Amino acid sequence: MAAAAEAPTMATSTIPKSTTSAAPASSSSLEQISTLSPTTLAGSPAWSASFSIDGQYLAVCFGNPDTHVKVWEYCRGSSRHPREQNGLINNAKYSSSSISQKKQQQQQKQNQSSLTASDKDQNDNIEDEEEWKLIAILRDDDDDNNKKKRTIRSVAFAPTSSTLGVPILATASFDGSVLIWEHCPDHDDNYNEHDDGENDSENDENDNANLSHYFEPIAQLQGHENEIKCLAWNATGSLLATCGRDKTVWIWECYLPGTVGGITSSSATTTAMSVVMDDIRIGGGGGGRSRREQGDGEFFECLAVLQGHDGDVKSIVFGPSHSQWGEGEEVLYSASYDDTIRVWAEESGEWYCAATLGRGGSGGGSGGGSSDHALVMGAVHSSTVWSLGLTPGGVRLFSGSEDGSIAIWKMYTAAERRRLFPNNNATTTTTAAVSHTDGLWNCVGKLPDAHSTYAVLSIDCAPSRAGHGRVVSGGGDNCINIYREEEGDGGGGNSDAPKFTLEAVAIDSHDGDVNCVKWHPRDGTCLVSCGDDGAVRMWRYRRGTAI
Repeated sequence: MAAAAEAPTMATSTIPKSTTSAAPASSSSLEQISTLSPTTLAGSPAWSASFSIDGQYLAVCFGNPDTHVKVWEYCRGSSRHPREQNGLINNAKYSSSSISQKKQQQQQKQNQSSLTASDKDQNDNIEDEEEWKLIAILRDDDDDNNKKKRTIRSVAFAPTSSTLGVPILATASFDGSVLIWEHCPDHDDNYNEHDDGENDSENDENDNANLSHYFEPIAQLQGHENEIKCLAWNATGSLLATCGRDKTVWIWECYLPGTVGGITSSSATTTAMSVVMDDIRIGGGGGGRSRREQGDGEFFECLAVLQGHDGDVKSIVFGPSHSQWGEGEEVLYSASYDDTIRVWAEESGEWYCAATLGRGGSGGGSGGGSSDHALVMGAVHSSTVWSLGLTPGGVRLFSGSEDGSIAIWKMYTAAERRRLFPNNNATTTTTAAVSHTDGLWNCVGKLPDAHSTYAVLSIDCAPSRAGHGRVVSGGGDNCINIYREEEGDGGGGNSDAPKFTLEAVAIDSHDGDVNCVKWHPRDGTCLVSCGDDGAVRMWRYRRGTAI
């Protein structure tokens, strides 16, 4: 397994403040359109949410005392099953929404009727008759009487299109294990179709046993010593990364249907994926590479256990390397309780720590550069880095911290690093772990009071359809914020010194911490949030004009 070597610390001068207003500076808005799971203050917190790559499915995990995962499927029009529109199996039946959800949707229809024509054109990605149907409730215990389970902290759909008929979901638990779940169309007949009567909620609860068959566990990954905090797939689904309280990051190579190198034929899929979970359990705690073959497919292989952080690793995200970090096409970013971010790259089949962001020191040389390009010296965050958000192009990174701030990072190429930051020369001022061809990440701005003095627990960068430079954040102040990057010469910044405006706010969006916010991958007007109150809410972002 690849061992992590010490890497240079990105040093530098004063970080520019990137906020331009303390209150929303446009007519944009963020409005709640539905509640998929109601508030349960005495129940289980909702920790993490994930959309499938095509936006067809949504999964949310819940913690103790009733730890489980809920999966919803999206349909336009209540009379048609979503997969029927994709030309796939269409004989599935699924439960109706609760009465409270239907009332919210009816109210939303009334609100839609009062929109101007331009508003309707702008938000035509979401139809009035849209609906998210609860289709699965997943539990990782085989014994219904065994309810004492460790919290499920993170969920992530593999980037395989639902049209392949084999959506794959990964869930990470505080017991140090990861479960891989596969969509099982053969169990669709177990669904019960309900009337729109007042007993829908009770019926849904009674049908949990049937719903749980819609996805079934096909693999379990083990290796972390204790709690797993986050997991993430790479862009192709060929790699899965996990991180946890044991201060490590694990990288697994994956061979799953619909992924690069995975099973392609339906017959092979049926043979390889219909195995008993215990037969493909993988343990990696003993060191060395770990692989298990089953049928026609090898599912997972542990490629590396990365060590280097001095505290819990809270968040991870894959991004493109742009040929600036090692030989691989992707890099991995990790955020930690030690107040830093690490950049991990691959070269000659081995993963290494290419950079440590946010910690002061002499690793970056004197920090000198041209007058417009100062390399930041000293710590960037003063407390735990909870969350990371990467723009679609992978050249800008956002980090959210316990100190209430969001830092903005820019990737510079190796050529730009040598030209703009001549004193930060990897061949003379950094450790041998870093290649002279590596690029550089520099903090180019900061939103120091993004959530006042409360932790920034989640960040997500918008898809291109939401407009240029938008990022959403959720915090310990119970709020959801959307920031927009200002452009042009009229007070706007540039990529080396960006300026962001607080564009929309949902105050008291949850009755507690907002643990996760996610943009819909295909629709720039739709977001989901979940929080400590156990609620899961859908939001509509309406882009307005500057005030």
